[in-house]
Amino acid sequence: MVELTGANWRTSTRSGDNGGNCVEVADNLPGVVAVRDSKDRTGPVLAFTPDAWAAFVRAASSSR
Repeated sequence: MVELTGANWRTSTRSGDNGGNCVEVADNLPGVVAVRDSKDRTGPVLAFTPDAWAAFVRAASSSR
């Protein structure tokens, strides 16, 4: 299990005013990037290595 104490959660500046339908990311934790649903902040969290998260962001950005 990933330790999330001290996680600084943020949403994308591109999220806009979409009624909260977005994810929050905490990338200030050592060795992990955590992702959660902004509508369910006490729910499950996905954890990625920084390299895996960077690859995901690159792939998502190139598909636009």
